[in-house]
Amino acid sequence: MAWVLIVVVVLVALFVGVHLWWRYAARHHSLPCPASLSWLLTNPLAKGGAGSARILDRLNLTPGMRVLDVGCGPGRVSIPAAERVRPNGQVLALDVQAAMLEKLEKRAAARGITNIQTIESPIEVAALESNTCDRALLVWVLGEIPDRAAALQRIFTALKPGAVLSITETLADPHYQRLVTVLQLAETVGFHRDQYYGGWLAYTLHLVKPLPAT
Repeated sequence: MAWVLIVVVVLVALFVGVHLWWRYAARHHSLPCPASLSWLLTNPLAKGGAGSARILDRLNLTPGMRVLDVGCGPGRVSIPAAERVRPNGQVLALDVQAAMLEKLEKRAAARGITNIQTIESPIEVAALESNTCDRALLVWVLGEIPDRAAALQRIFTALKPGAVLSITETLADPHYQRLVTVLQLAETVGFHRDQYYGGWLAYTLHLVKPLPAT
């Protein structure tokens, strides 16, 4: 079984090496994870405290909801979210890379999932209807967006009053955003802080679009 151990060690070394390269490149350039490295996003070694099931459990998704997944990548969160809001719910999967959306569409089709609408666009200028989404997600994405305030404003507008934006950050991500930074951005847009899970190594923050004053 020595060869099995060797294969495992080589695979782990490859994963670590590619991850470190991406981390270095991302620190020097504002760039998303390339589609060619999408396996980094779905690999179990990369999840840490940011597993999709845990993130979605905390959002209490129910059938019929409309969910916006910003920076969806190959669908690590979009696909299980779509399964949870079926049969009459929908996931809007948004990404700036067409190749990522193609990977998502192939993975969804293989699982018979048809309630995902893919959108190729920067979130800052995305053509989204106002007050139509029940939930929104930014998983390992916020730091990749050049204009983060504009992105949060666009998401705020797309959410229904009382709806929730879930932001997940992990220190393993080269674009990691500190909690204080995210809260400052959210306050300028108009979000209210809600639930907080985790710690400085990995956390999920829920922000709420407030209901209109009566």
